[in-house]
Amino acid sequence: MHVDGGCHCGFIQFEAEIDPAAVGICHCTDCQHITGSAYRVTAQSLKGAFNLLSGEPTIYIKTAESGNKRAHAFCPRCGTPLYATTVGNPEFYGIRVGTMRQRRELKPSRQGWCRSALDWVMNIDALPKSPQQRPR
Repeated sequence: MHVDGGCHCGFIQFEAEIDPAAVGICHCTDCQHITGSAYRVTAQSLKGAFNLLSGEPTIYIKTAESGNKRAHAFCPRCGTPLYATTVGNPEFYGIRVGTMRQRRELKPSRQGWCRSALDWVMNIDALPKSPQQRPR
């Protein structure tokens, strides 16, 4: 599937080919911390199928508990997390689904690190719903 997107401010734009059946959620504490949210949702794009069209992301190298290093890319202007990949010779890019224009079409097919998931995140169906921000 062809996707395109970019950061919140528009400085960075990209296009990619992804497998929409391989969208995943990660609940690990590193993903919670680096996204500032309860989990991270990504779609994978193989090397050569991800292209930056404009802008240059800032790269943060994170060392996992395993010792593996991951390059996390984000917009230097607005801070939007864009993707993560291996350091050196990337084989694939884990593109953040929220940055893609086609995000409504991309339903996750798997979850990982569920032992680290926040207790409430697995069932939010009972929470009140509003079509937009509710007044305080």
